[in-house]
Amino acid sequence: MADFLYFTEIVGLKVYDLKGRRIGRIEDAALVPLIDPVRVDRYLVGGGWTWLTVRWDQIRSISLDGVHLREEILTPYHEDEYMLRIARDLLDQQIIDVNGRKVVRVNDVTFEIRREPENEILRVLEVDVGLRSFLRRLLQGWVPRRWIRAIQRPIAPNSIRWEFCDIIEPDPQRRLRLNISHQKLEALHPADLADIVEVLTPEEREAIFEAIDSEVAAETLSEVEPRMQASILESLATGKAAEIIEEMAPDQAADVLAELEEETSEGILGEMDVEPKTEVRELLEYDEDTAGGMMNTEYVALHQRATVADAMEAIRGAEDLLENLNTLFLVDEEGKLAGAVPIGRLFVAGSETPVAELAAGTLIKVTVREKRDRVTEIFDKYNILTLPVVDEEDNLVGIITADDIISVLRQK
Repeated sequence: MADFLYFTEIVGLKVYDLKGRRIGRIEDAALVPLIDPVRVDRYLVGGGWTWLTVRWDQIRSISLDGVHLREEILTPYHEDEYMLRIARDLLDQQIIDVNGRKVVRVNDVTFEIRREPENEILRVLEVDVGLRSFLRRLLQGWVPRRWIRAIQRPIAPNSIRWEFCDIIEPDPQRRLRLNISHQKLEALHPADLADIVEVLTPEEREAIFEAIDSEVAAETLSEVEPRMQASILESLATGKAAEIIEEMAPDQAADVLAELEEETSEGILGEMDVEPKTEVRELLEYDEDTAGGMMNTEYVALHQRATVADAMEAIRGAEDLLENLNTLFLVDEEGKLAGAVPIGRLFVAGSETPVAELAAGTLIKVTVREKRDRVTEIFDKYNILTLPVVDEEDNLVGIITADDIISVLRQK
């Protein structure tokens, strides 16, 4: 006897009581993820005007020949918000294949038969998304189950193991129907998750951003095209949107908010903490096609009389910036830009060496009013990674990185 069953084979199976009398046919099966994310917890049996509920521990055996009960005390079916019904809630729904980094549609479900001393249990093994499963759906109810197995044999299976799936179809309560940890989603590279998000419906995108960590959501949002960024934020609760914006770099946050209606933007800003809100508001004052509109206010600046030891201490205190940090900037007592130091030079100098001695020979900078095209030309001409931005009084107010330029070129 096979150690597995497909859901298309389960639907329509006859259910027999202890005396071998047929009491109905299986119409659906359900998981209760809060109790067990893989075990089929209940079977819904059609019996005339009502459906009956058969619990997993009431089944003695289940096979292509039918379902035989070990207990007959059955109850009428009642809707349960914690129940994930296979036919209603999973078939034809879109799921994320986190390993394949794509969105697929469920055609069928494969169950493993777990044989216990007194009963048999079905556990979800994988979801089926290929031609095999489509064929089973097509022939379901028209061709005997064993014949379908023989017909599908030459076709290569295409399935995804259940633990690698995240269901994304939201229910009316705006929760994800399946209570599976979203650590797998959060472990994806933001660019991969953004690719997935971009092919979903607005409701599905909202469900994803409501479910994942705010930091991951911020990184993912920054990879999504601008119009969709605005759509996603507008769909979220104001508090959740503010949490995500706070996790973004100030320049990215300002760019996103600039795409929103003023009322929506102000509502989100009103929910943000004072410090990030102030930074973003300052950036929103600049035109987006100027250096001020492109710059980021997160950088590391030291007094021009600082030593290498001071610089290393400043770097250790800027943990959130380490991934993209390649240059330190020097300022005088009034905050005016005095120099730029490539970080690599710190590692070949003594700790007491004045950082100013390691500064680049030519200081390249732009003002906040410099046009975007000119900024792009400067990066191309001088092959730099970071460009400081100053105000009219030569005070350092931000930086533009090569990543910012790449984003500009991609939009073009």
